[in-house]
This record gives sequence, structure tokens and C-alpha cells, in this order.
Amino acid sequence: MSEYQYYEFVALDQALSAKQQGELRAVSSRARITSSSFVNDYQWGDLKADPAKWMERYFDAHLYLANWGTRRITLRLPKTVLDPATASRFGVGESAGSWATRTHVILDLCSEDEDGDEEWCDEEGRLAAIVPARAELAGGDRRLLYLAWLLCVQNRELDDDVPEPPVPAGLAKLSGPLQALADFLRLDPDLLDAAAAASRPLVEKNPSAAELRRWVTDLPVADKDEMLLRVLRDDAGSLRSELLRTFRGVTEEPPAGERRTAGDLLAVAEERWAARQQQKREREAAERQRREEAAAAAREQRLDELARNPVRAWDQADELIATKRPKDYDAAVTLLSDLQALAVREGEIFEFAEQMMRLRERHARKPSLIDRFDRARLD
Repeated sequence: MSEYQYYEFVALDQALSAKQQGELRAVSSRARITSSSFVNDYQWGDLKADPAKWMERYFDAHLYLANWGTRRITLRLPKTVLDPATASRFGVGESAGSWATRTHVILDLCSEDEDGDEEWCDEEGRLAAIVPARAELAGGDRRLLYLAWLLCVQNRELDDDVPEPPVPAGLAKLSGPLQALADFLRLDPDLLDAAAAASRPLVEKNPSAAELRRWVTDLPVADKDEMLLRVLRDDAGSLRSELLRTFRGVTEEPPAGERRTAGDLLAVAEERWAARQQQKREREAAERQRREEAAAAAREQRLDELARNPVRAWDQADELIATKRPKDYDAAVTLLSDLQALAVREGEIFEFAEQMMRLRERHARKPSLIDRFDRARLD
């Protein structure tokens, strides 16, 4: 299998300048570069730059995929919407981590699969599906951070007795972007369900225009002036998320009863997996039984029809054999097998055996036909 790597970077809060685009072009002559993105794939060689440095300097979101099993999502958010200490409480392993620059916090999420990755043919739509989760996090929704922690649990990077962080509301019903992120990172659905058992339903309330107007009116004049200056300086990419986060606040989720641990979640996920496997086996067994009963009923119907005129059925078998065509040999064997089953049902197996012996004698010089008789145990 040849190597394949895919890199996609997106600038969301501020467009890339012509100078910055030129710096990117100096790294790759064939990449697709715009004022908001860099996209390239490699079947030989690799990106001659450090993606982490690019995230610090140019971009707000990055997706990496390699067909040997590596998947990576990196998101950059202003410190004004995500505190570095908060990010570090959730990114606690090799699968999920974070670091801070002077102005931003960068989250790095990674999934590895030793069996490789064959699902790379539609890579160009994946980052677009995930990117809105960044705005949700900027607006105060901490489910993305919890999923990062859960990824570390799944990959056994935490001791079993490590307590889980506060469980955010809405884990049982992820948004589309968060579900796309969970799927891309191969997050175990059973582990997510185990975690969601302690998650309250998410109550989404969109503020009315009147509520927003009253809130904006009460903002300090200096704050409003600073916001207008940011718009004029083209530095307002995350301003809406910042304002909504301030308006709504970030709700700290209280622990529901006794705090669970990483080991507790893994144990519940294992139980859920075992229960699903048992249900699957039961469904498969029921389906097999249904098919067998349907086949038996259909055969009984065929036998009833044969019982009306078995002599005609023997003649049909002779006619099929006379064509000397393999497919007609097979049809004759099927018909003779039904005649054999009819003989067993009617207690006439000895009569069938005599008829079959005469048939074998008549066609003894047809080895392929005799071989079919032997394999079908027609004697």
C-alpha cells in the first residue's frame, strides 16, 4: 500500500495576508492556497513545515490524515474565550493536549489505528464538518473539551482511579459538528454512552432581540468602544463568540452524585459492548431461524406439489439430464433431492432408492452427473 497524507489548514478569525500566502507558497509549489486555507496531499514526501508552528502563526483549524491510521484535529482559540488552565484540565494525555501562545490556546487531538485507514477518499469535506465545533466551544459549550478527555480514557492514557472532570450537559445528543469530530477521532460510542448517562439534557435558549438590546445597553461604554475598534482593525473574528459567552456565561456542571473515574467509564463501556454483542447474536440467531423456517415451509409446499404427480417429476429429471448441460444437471439434482425428501416423508424411501439406482445405471457414463449425485447423497 502506497503512503498517503492529507493536510488542511483554515484561517477563520482573520484572513491571510498576501505576504503570509507567499510564505506558505514558498513551502509548497502545488498546494491549494487561498486567503483562508492551505490544502495539500502527499503520496511521496511530506509537508516541509511544522504544523504546530503554522497553527501558532497562521491558522485556526487543522486536519491531518494518513492512510497508515493517524488522524489529527488541531484548533486554535483566543485566550479571551478559552482559558489555558481550563484546556489543560481536559487535555491530559498523548491523544489530547494543549499549549498556549501569547494570545491563543491551541488544542491538539489525535487518533491512531494500527490497522490503517481506508476512509480517506472524502477527506476534503471533513474539516468543514468539524470546524463549527470551535465556535460552540468559544461560546461556552465545553462538550468538545470533555470529548478530548474521553479520548485519553479510551486510549488507556489515564490511571483507572483518575476522576472525571465535570460532565457537560448534552453529551447524549451531540451537535452535528461534535458528532463529526467524535467520528473522525474514532471515539467509542459505548464509552460516549457511558459518559452521557451522567449528562443532563442541553437546554438551548436563544436570547430575544429585546434581551440582547438591554444587555448591550448596560455594557460599559469603554467596552463597546473597544469592540468597535476591533471591528475597524479587522480583529473581530471571534467577537460574536466572546460576546455570547459573556452573555450566557459558562455553567460549571456539578458532579452528579459520587464522581466517576476513568476505570468506571471503561467498565460500563465494556458492559455495553458485551450487551450489544449479545443482542446482535440473538438477532442473528432469530434471523437464521426465520430463514430456516421459511425455507422449510417453502420446501413442504414444493413436496406437496410433487406428491400430486411424482411420476411427472421423475420424467422432468430425465428431460433435464438429457440436455447434458451443467446447469440442467444442477436443476435435476435439486428436483431429485426434493423427491428424496418426499419419499422420506411418505415412507417410500426404498421405492425411491430403486428408482435412483436405475437412473444411475442409465447414466453411468456421465461422470459429472454421477459426481453431483454423490455429493447430494442421492442413492
